[in-house]
Amino acid sequence: MAIRRVLVTGSSGTIGTRLCERLLQETDCELTALDRRPNAWSEAVQAVTVMADLCDADALAKLPPDFDAVIHLAANARVYELVLDTAKARDNFITVYNTLEFCRRNGIPRVLFSSSREVYGNAEAITHNEEPLHVKHCESPYAASKVGAEALVQSYHQCYGLEFITFRFSNVYGMYDDSDRVVPLFIRRTTAGEDLTVYGRDKLLDFTYIDDAVDGILLSLERFERARNDVYNIASGEGTTIIEVAGQVRELLQGNNAIHVGENRTGEVVKYVANITKARELLRYQPKVPFHEGIGKAVQWYKANLYR
Repeated sequence: MAIRRVLVTGSSGTIGTRLCERLLQETDCELTALDRRPNAWSEAVQAVTVMADLCDADALAKLPPDFDAVIHLAANARVYELVLDTAKARDNFITVYNTLEFCRRNGIPRVLFSSSREVYGNAEAITHNEEPLHVKHCESPYAASKVGAEALVQSYHQCYGLEFITFRFSNVYGMYDDSDRVVPLFIRRTTAGEDLTVYGRDKLLDFTYIDDAVDGILLSLERFERARNDVYNIASGEGTTIIEVAGQVRELLQGNNAIHVGENRTGEVVKYVANITKARELLRYQPKVPFHEGIGKAVQWYKANLYR
């Protein structure tokens, strides 16, 4: 792999942990990880992790300055949490700014940035390609933090020549996540015999199995020169309703808990499916795990590791 010295921020998160595992296992890159929290999942990843908070610009002084690329995954990423606590959206802006400044000051030539399908908002279309965004569709402080970050990444390219790739991920699931995201939440509650609540009867989203998401990043490292300075949807390209998610989790766990349906919550996207044509063509990205298979893998992982 031409890109050898890599920094991954947010390395204790879901995508960060799996990405760092696979970089260590499958590549010969020199990996440095960074997070403000210890890695709860992998001793190998923790062994290469620098403990630092990206909201503190001085914390980056702990790092060597000679990376070939920075993969910036660190973020407060729970949409509704940021509706309730907008300071977390502010912190997202700060961490992106500090990361880009670290690259600029040290002449690091490449950044790969983790954005979100939330930037598309609740537009009339359900399926989205990577056409220019519209601020009027910005539904939440979290979405605003990602729209603003994409703009800042673009400005550092325009002004300072920083090469970039931006990923718009969608509902990544499968392992290394004990948060209240919908998949681990439904698995945890069903295992405990608790009822499930679906916010939005018609809510339909694009769920991406964790290894497919990480494939998108690894392919971008391999094909950076061809794919650089552009934005890519990294997802499955298929929609699944949240009611279907609840039903499949309950069936796989042989639960008899009730499924309740509430109203859509403020700030959340209601319907989204990714058009992944550009990622297929330029990254050779090919998602391998459809949701009906991935949710089975996820249930098995959580049963083995967390919710017995």
